[in-house]
Amino acid sequence: MISVSQIFWVLFVIFILGAVIFDLYLQGRRKKELSMREAGFWTLGWIGLALFFNLLIYFFLGHEKALEFFAAYLLEKSLSLDNLFVFLVIFSYFDLSVIAQQKILKLGILGAFLMRAVFIFGGIWLLQRFDFLFYIFGAFLIFTALKLLLQKGEKINPQKSLFLKIVRKFIPMADDCKENKFCIKKEGKLHFTPLFIALILIEGSDLVFALDSVPAVLAITQDPFLAYTSNAFAILGLRALYFFLITFLPKFIYLEKAIIALLAFVGLKMILNQFYHIPLAFSIGFILSVLIISILLSYKKLKENESAN
Repeated sequence: MISVSQIFWVLFVIFILGAVIFDLYLQGRRKKELSMREAGFWTLGWIGLALFFNLLIYFFLGHEKALEFFAAYLLEKSLSLDNLFVFLVIFSYFDLSVIAQQKILKLGILGAFLMRAVFIFGGIWLLQRFDFLFYIFGAFLIFTALKLLLQKGEKINPQKSLFLKIVRKFIPMADDCKENKFCIKKEGKLHFTPLFIALILIEGSDLVFALDSVPAVLAITQDPFLAYTSNAFAILGLRALYFFLITFLPKFIYLEKAIIALLAFVGLKMILNQFYHIPLAFSIGFILSVLIISILLSYKKLKENESAN
């Protein structure tokens, strides 16, 4: 007999394959940049798709599983905002066209699907065998939050990337990427363009973020299906969300503070869960509260700056 869990894995694969083919292949082939209105429409569409899947989980897997999925999805979507800001910095540094950005995001998202699968299933496998890792993962998240807090607003500079320095030393580099290609022939030799370097930096940054976000989602649920599907749905609409928020991200002044609060919370939750189970409803309420408060404070700060000027 096929179990309900197996049916949902099949449904998920159909959902994701269909969505990936549409968003990254059919939509990704367009030569015209995505307008803010279109990006906002697709962002709502991908969120709606995730909530519809969440509804199916509620009806067929139960209230508790649905809450776990929603909390994990909400957390991953929140943490992805910081990832988008890094994307913006990298794209601005290389002065890439919007079409080039779409090309990189398409490949970057495909890479993120694979990386998250390895991290999530590997993390769950380890947690099931070594209970003490809950404390290590929790402590790591708290350490990351403290590290961000002590950075005191240091700006990300791709120029300081060790990887970028090594690449430029050993790999022939072209100065521009006008044709939006990852490599070109120059004087009979193959040269990599800034587009290729930006792609590698994007994949590298996602790898770093996965080190934070995967332990964070495992603090919410250790169910491999819920952990991975919530991550996948959060990643799926990342391209549209980026183009929708591109003008708003620099104005989200308290974004980093919100990320710090969320990482510290899920780190504490992971440690405390070994003694006391924090209700999922409280976790969802905390995540929503942090996001709403950070948005309101950012808006207030912007208004104060405008008044001062």
